[in-house]
Amino acid sequence: GSTQGATGADGLAATSGGNGGNGGRGADAEPVFGQGIPGGTGGTGGAGGNGGSVGNGGTGGDGGNGSAGAAGGTGSFSLGTGEVGGTGGTGGAGGAGGAGGAGGVDAGNGGAGGKGGTGGTGGNGGAGGGPIVFGNPGADGGNGGDGGTGGTGGIGGAGGAGGAALSASGQDGAQGAGGAGGMGGNGGIGANGTDGQNGDATVNNGAGGRGGDGGDAGAGGAGGQGGAGSTQGATGADGLAATSGGNGGNGGRGADATGLGQVGGSGGDGGNGGSVGNGGNGGNGGTGGNGANGTNTINPGQNGGDGHTGGTGGVGGAGGNGGSDAGNGGAGGTGGTGGVGGAGGTGAHGSDGFFGSGADGGDGGDGGNGGTGGTGGAGGAGGIALAASGQNGSQGAGGTGGQGGTSGLPGDGGNGADGGSFFGDGGVGGDGGDGGDPGAVGAGGQGGAGSTQGATGAKGTLPFGPGSPYGNGGSGGDGGNGNGPGAAGGNGGIGGNGGTYGVGGPGGNGGHGATGATGSNGSSGGTTTSPTNGGSGGDGGAGGDGGAGGINGANATITSFITGKVLHVGGQQASGGDGGNGGAGGTGGTGGTGSSAFSGGMGATGGPGGNGGAGGDGGAGSVMGDGGDGGAGGSGGQGGDGGSGVFGQGLGGIGGTGGNGGDGGDGFDAGFAGGAGPGGPGGTANGSSGGPGQPGEPGANLRN
Repeated sequence: GSTQGATGADGLAATSGGNGGNGGRGADAEPVFGQGIPGGTGGTGGAGGNGGSVGNGGTGGDGGNGSAGAAGGTGSFSLGTGEVGGTGGTGGAGGAGGAGGAGGVDAGNGGAGGKGGTGGTGGNGGAGGGPIVFGNPGADGGNGGDGGTGGTGGIGGAGGAGGAALSASGQDGAQGAGGAGGMGGNGGIGANGTDGQNGDATVNNGAGGRGGDGGDAGAGGAGGQGGAGSTQGATGADGLAATSGGNGGNGGRGADATGLGQVGGSGGDGGNGGSVGNGGNGGNGGTGGNGANGTNTINPGQNGGDGHTGGTGGVGGAGGNGGSDAGNGGAGGTGGTGGVGGAGGTGAHGSDGFFGSGADGGDGGDGGNGGTGGTGGAGGAGGIALAASGQNGSQGAGGTGGQGGTSGLPGDGGNGADGGSFFGDGGVGGDGGDGGDPGAVGAGGQGGAGSTQGATGAKGTLPFGPGSPYGNGGSGGDGGNGNGPGAAGGNGGIGGNGGTYGVGGPGGNGGHGATGATGSNGSSGGTTTSPTNGGSGGDGGAGGDGGAGGINGANATITSFITGKVLHVGGQQASGGDGGNGGAGGTGGTGGTGSSAFSGGMGATGGPGGNGGAGGDGGAGSVMGDGGDGGAGGSGGQGGDGGSGVFGQGLGGIGGTGGNGGDGGDGFDAGFAGGAGPGGPGGTANGSSGGPGQPGEPGANLRN
């Protein structure tokens, strides 16, 4: 092809420059002995002409196949408004896009970079023009042009720098923002955003340009980094208000991919304020790209980008969300002095297993710490493991709340998902963040709740099979500790309930109160829906009460596959959860009630100086079974009552030290009376004996 497209003519007066001619196409080659040979190289596009006195620069010509696009012409100078630089031409196949023309003085915007051809790099954006002033307020600096998009497989061009507002005899205008980085082509990497310009004297700072997004599928490109906000707000002149720092640019989004998703770009840092100006906010972390599903396995999604630190007084950037399949959320950025920490990103959901195992849900990102006197950010929620034909993964844990003046709330653990033959456990609740250091005394954050329900599983295929194992409830998160005089500890999170046959999760522990403060209570253990163990109650913080033990599930029944009748057969029996221990001066938690023919949970010991918790009652006896014994009382607590029995009885629980014994269980269907529980050492009385059972009707004692 022709080696050079013609250059566009320069504009005259107020006219724009001419567009550059396109490069010629390379010629096709004739075959030689049946083999093709390479075609000719495409010609380079002609440069765009420069604008006239107020004209725009011309657009650069497109490159022929294999050649670069030409640069756009420069915008013209004017005492009014500078004109926009021309757009760079698109590169031919394999060629780079032309650079955008620079914005004309006075404060014209830079032209956008040209798009790269297939495999070519996008052209850089042109720089914004700065103003020239003559005793008047300066014009704002022109914005840098956006970088051009890379061709397939090519890299995006960098954004042009914002123009500076030059010093002048009048008040300067604001700085131009940096241009956004160009988007990567398919499989290409997004370019970084350009930093905002710093100001002079009373000038506001320009915001950093946004990082370019990663290219689409191929091998997904990483998102570009967000450009930093200007590093320092200008100090105001006497009598003039000081200005704020520029905001950090947001990180680009990581690209989706056929394999692994790419990591999202980090947000830029916010600039600091001037003498009394506010700091700029930190940019948000980019979202992680989505990973593609495999056929028999799962490619993980990538993590969301971390939010960046806010400037003085500024908010930390939010963490990016994790990409599916199961990417973790990014961490929230730290707040500047006095600023709030950014929220943690949400963990992505795990995907279906396609006859394999389902992926685990991603963990939520931790909340960012607040600056001095600022609030910590909230932790992100854990992702859910979705239903699958195979075994589901575990749920993602909730992120921990950030530390600060007042701690943020952590995210809850994700719920267990229904699925195939086995099922995931509920996610663990995130712990509460600790309170800030003394100065601005913060209360401890609340513990995140465990997942609300363990997953229910499919039934087994055998006639008398109990069904496959089921998901357990997640543990409740611990409450955060108070920090500083009189700061209370946070409450523990509630344990998640178990699914059918699943065990209830234990309650979270209460946070410890700081000096002079009462500790928070432990939360209750989770309840089960069939006879497995209830979760234990969490321990109370110093001075707090222990949580109650979880209640055990009901007795299981099985239906005859021959007659269709329900067989009154006791299934697996289990104890109620133990009560949590009381903190110093606190009451011990009550033990949970046992299922049929099984012991109640033991009452926990009260803290020094506190009342002991009562022992849990024994469960009623199943067919041909004894009633469960009452749980022993905690120190100073009364023993639990024995359960009623059939041909047997439950004994009253032994009293704790200084406590009374529990009452014996009543017999029924001609069962014997339960014996009285003895008083504990130093107790005032034994429990009373249970009453005798009534004689059964004929045949009442015979069960099939």
